[in-house]
Amino acid sequence: MIRPARPARPASPGSAARRGRDRRARALPAHHGTPRATARHTVAVVGGGIAGLAAATALAERGVAVTLYEREPYLGGRAGGWPTRLRDGTAVTMSRGFHAFFRQYYNLRGLLRRTDPALARLAPLPDYPLLHADGLRDSFRRVPRTPPWSALGFAALSPSFRMRDLPAMDPVRALPLLDVRVPDVYHRLDGVSAYDFLEAVRFPAQARHLAFEVFSRSFFADPRRLSAAEMALMFHIYFLGSAEGLLFDVPRSAYPQALWRPLAGYLERHGTEVRTSSPVEHVTPAGGGFVVAGGREEHRYDAVVLALDSTGLRSLAARSPRLGDAAWRQRLAGLRTAPPFLVTRLWLDRPVAPDRPGFLGTSGFDGLDNISVLDRWEDEAARWAARTGGSVVELHAYAVDPHAARPAEQRHLVEQLHRVYPETRAAAVVDARHEWREDCPLFPVGGYADRPTVHTPDPGLMVAGDCVRTDLPVALMERAATTGFLAANALLKRWGVRGQALWTVPDRGRGAVLRKAAAWARR
Repeated sequence: MIRPARPARPASPGSAARRGRDRRARALPAHHGTPRATARHTVAVVGGGIAGLAAATALAERGVAVTLYEREPYLGGRAGGWPTRLRDGTAVTMSRGFHAFFRQYYNLRGLLRRTDPALARLAPLPDYPLLHADGLRDSFRRVPRTPPWSALGFAALSPSFRMRDLPAMDPVRALPLLDVRVPDVYHRLDGVSAYDFLEAVRFPAQARHLAFEVFSRSFFADPRRLSAAEMALMFHIYFLGSAEGLLFDVPRSAYPQALWRPLAGYLERHGTEVRTSSPVEHVTPAGGGFVVAGGREEHRYDAVVLALDSTGLRSLAARSPRLGDAAWRQRLAGLRTAPPFLVTRLWLDRPVAPDRPGFLGTSGFDGLDNISVLDRWEDEAARWAARTGGSVVELHAYAVDPHAARPAEQRHLVEQLHRVYPETRAAAVVDARHEWREDCPLFPVGGYADRPTVHTPDPGLMVAGDCVRTDLPVALMERAATTGFLAANALLKRWGVRGQALWTVPDRGRGAVLRKAAAWARR
């Protein structure tokens, strides 16, 4: 049973009030300035995903006139959703799949608190279970949250760690994980793949799959292509650097209803013009500002925030030859995306077994990366399941072979579901949706130096998104929200307006002993 959250009073948008349990979380105070803009400033935010919404929110709250452009008819980017109708006539919301809202996502959760101060629209899942095809199971429910007890507790409780495997490990190679700092971790590990790093440490095979590959595949990439620095940073954020733990929350309703429609209303009440279904064709510097062209319209703005995914950013820069300089555009041209991923959602005519968790991470099931039973926690799915006696199940497959036959991959993914949850073999599929995407950023070996930063050669042009490089320990959705706020802060500082305070997990190892051990290993 998921219980409702207790109400809480909202904080000031620029407040640095602590929002998590980790007393060592790092506060980044807002720069000083006037509470609101004293002159009229106009900003175009291109992209209505998490980064764009964060940038627009911080600017609009301080009296900046914001126009938010979004190509799709919905907000939220890769965490957005859109209406569809099932064969039985039911109107439902489809999306690109499950997202975990970890308690370490201080800035994203701060953005959501604008319309939901207690985060009552998020529901905590009781566990983060992991299952390997050989039958080994792991759980984070009883693992201590505070490092280093989190790592020790996981090793003690997990069947993946066997005493006879430990002598084969090379603990010295793993010691740098005890003191991860940004950007130092990239200088040390960006030239190594996540796979090669794990090989060097010689972790037991089962532990590697369940405890580490789960992190690396969160980037939708094969560990052989992913920078070890990104994996080390993930391990720091979720396990060894933060006391928030690995349990997470999920939206109680579909993404538009729970998150983005309320935030769109909030932005509009602060004077923002929200333009969905409005792709931007090009951006041109003009007279100390910028002209943004989309459709048959052109509008002039004092500044622009490009809050796009890798493909969108690369494409828009190519269509806007006067933006930035040649070196900046060349770096954007080199941005790459991770391999395709597949989200399959099935509306089944009967329930899955009652003991199935709301979310299950999987490994070794030939492409299946996780299973969600949406009717365990999403109200729309729960209503459909209660009315029909069925269930709503979602399957994810990351880093799919780009040359694979997609219908065959879809069938194969459902076959893997039958392996994990055998009771689904007898279920009839009332309807299904298969969403293929290939627009997540790839963080390849050696690619850190060429990633875009928030700042560009033009002081009025900012970039935000999860592909953007920042010297803060953030990743995934939290990186998107944080860079959106950083982009807004950069513009606000130019205009003498107070910025948005931010939070991150600790920016180094948790204790002096751990930091000394890591320093010794790096010598």
